[in-house]
Amino acid sequence: MVYKSMVRNTLFRMHGGDAERVHETTLGLLSSVSPLARVVRRRPTNPRTVFGVRFPNPVGLAAGLDKNGRALPAWSALGFGFVEVGTVTRYAQPGNPRPRLFRLRDTEAIINRMGFNNDGAQRLADRLDRLGPLAVPLGISLGKSKVTPVEEAVDDYRASLRALYRHGDYFAVNISSPNTPGLRSLQDRTALTELLGALTTTADELAGGTPRKPILVKIAPDLSDDAIGELLEVCDAYDVAGLIATNTTLSRDGLAPADRHLAGEAGGLSGRPLAVRAREVVRFVSRETGGRLPIIGVGGISSADDAKAMLDAGASLLQLYTAFIFEGPGLVSRINRAIR
Repeated sequence: MVYKSMVRNTLFRMHGGDAERVHETTLGLLSSVSPLARVVRRRPTNPRTVFGVRFPNPVGLAAGLDKNGRALPAWSALGFGFVEVGTVTRYAQPGNPRPRLFRLRDTEAIINRMGFNNDGAQRLADRLDRLGPLAVPLGISLGKSKVTPVEEAVDDYRASLRALYRHGDYFAVNISSPNTPGLRSLQDRTALTELLGALTTTADELAGGTPRKPILVKIAPDLSDDAIGELLEVCDAYDVAGLIATNTTLSRDGLAPADRHLAGEAGGLSGRPLAVRAREVVRFVSRETGGRLPIIGVGGISSADDAKAMLDAGASLLQLYTAFIFEGPGLVSRINRAIR
């Protein structure tokens, strides 16, 4: 409650309410305390093993909040059982023009059109080399560089996988962000077949005869059931280790009246309005795969009850982003207590 009544209000007023500048300032503060965070042990114990990886608890930080891995030790100190960095691209890129991040306070949601702004795969690999082993598993979200034509996307993803393979405990193939032109077309059967075929082959080569590290696919909530069904067939053909459901949505349903003036902003919506649809997608995937395909459930998880509902729908692990901003670090421990 202290976070919502005091800390959050202060943060939201900083920099004249510029959400991206507040984000950068907060990330800078967390990165400065990261050396101290290495010796802090506030991580809830609620272990489980999913796609061969041991997680100290099932509540993870979603990709997008710490794209470049600047504050990695801090996240485990705040209670997260795993962290996903990125989305990272082969080439460093500035992303879309600002403003590109909009906070919908009454809705408890965010609209973003960041455009995969990041330092590039090799810079991230260098940072991870300097950082050394982490206290929790690390996922790495891979995306397509904006300068790379869609028809050359396969080589782009493969280059990033090669640069980062030794560092990730799993890799998420992001083909569902709405903010990179043409990216979502990679969810189509033909394009996805080519991409997953190349990535699994590359991962097998990098594994050097040992089992390859898990490759997951992150999907959009805006796909139809038929489209998800086709995607699952391709994932099954290439022995994909799991699915991340879901990314942000292009829908603007569920906005509070005070936030409707932002409905016309381009980009993906995350937060409370996505909760129902994200659970529907998780439930559909779990049913279609007979519960055999592990799912990381993400989208609109704003309370312990939301988390339990996502697990009941079929998720094996959970991720937070928007609710962490609105609810604060206490949400992680509340969820773990509820589902322990």
